[in-house]
Amino acid sequence: MIPYGKQHIDDNDIEAVTSALRSDWLTQGPNVPKFEAALTDYCNSSHAVAVNSATSALHIACLALGVQTGDTVWTSPNSFVASANCAIYCGADVDFVDISLTTGNICISALRDKLSFAERHGKLPKVIIPVHFAGQSCDMQKLSELVKKYNVKVIEDASHAVGAKYNDIPVGSCQYSDVCVFSFHPVKIITTLEGGMALTNNAELANKMRLLRSHGITNNLLEMTSKVHGPWYYEQHQLGFNYRMNDIEAALGLSQLNKLDRLVQQRNKLADMYNRLFGKHKQILPLNIKEYSYSSYHLYVVRIKGLEQIQHAHIINALREQGIFAHLHYIPIYKQPYFSAKYPNIEPLPNTEKYYSEAVTLPIYPEMDESHIAYIVNTLIALVDRENNIVNVQDNIE
Repeated sequence: MIPYGKQHIDDNDIEAVTSALRSDWLTQGPNVPKFEAALTDYCNSSHAVAVNSATSALHIACLALGVQTGDTVWTSPNSFVASANCAIYCGADVDFVDISLTTGNICISALRDKLSFAERHGKLPKVIIPVHFAGQSCDMQKLSELVKKYNVKVIEDASHAVGAKYNDIPVGSCQYSDVCVFSFHPVKIITTLEGGMALTNNAELANKMRLLRSHGITNNLLEMTSKVHGPWYYEQHQLGFNYRMNDIEAALGLSQLNKLDRLVQQRNKLADMYNRLFGKHKQILPLNIKEYSYSSYHLYVVRIKGLEQIQHAHIINALREQGIFAHLHYIPIYKQPYFSAKYPNIEPLPNTEKYYSEAVTLPIYPEMDESHIAYIVNTLIALVDRENNIVNVQDNIE
């Protein structure tokens, strides 16, 4: 079975992990700050806070920005549920902005209309979380210029997009956001097994997030509110969490970061092969990569125009039966039972609904080669053409 995604682990990664295991530090040692510093250097940002998952990073980013009960956070419905759950963890409500059908990212014109409506009705969000779907950055300059008019804060959910660029600037620079979050889950571009990172250019936000990731505890003498009892002394200043990344994970992350550019280049090469082979098929449409974006291609997604629901499921099942683990990213978050029960009056978003009815995620990971791509493309084209012939025959019968 060709998986839709797969980690890339080599001998250097294994050596980095075994070296950490042999060291004096398994957690709260030197590798975590080294990994944080290396990623800030790579992204041209000022601060990084390593945590045990991107979900944790989103949560503490929301808390650091003051998200609380009575607030609303907007995000993309075309994402994993963590992009919305993080706000609900803080007691806030969630709402969704429709996507661009051709990119899968938040639609700027839909956002503009929604903000204007929300202002008139006194329902502006406190934070918006744009999701860089499949590895392509949202149009962050336009988004930032738009939301600043309404004093809305921005958290980039760049879980898919480490190694990507926006206008030739690394995603994670936080040039147009308050915080940017990466994921290092095994199917992402680089991995720390599990793990995530929150980047920011705001020292105050960074300090808040560092405090929140470790139980709200500090041992910084400059932050103490009482007389220090001795060298063992620490203080809990707020209710935090056990969201720390350990040194073994950070050691793997440091090793993986050394090959990030090469891995992203290979993903782009594979995507170019897909695009070239699908180029003449009018019904199978790869996502549109905008001129401002250099995608990290965490996912390779196509839309198959004109599918009925039963055909959609049949094509994905048929691909799996032929050894290709096709998938679908994502079920719109608002369709999940939890969200439909919590927000029973939420209205379906037209582009999101159409995208969900047409999207198919195809395998992409660095070890693939041209023969894999050719097999997947030929198999999918044959299935789509077969479905079309079946439909045409049925139409004639009717």
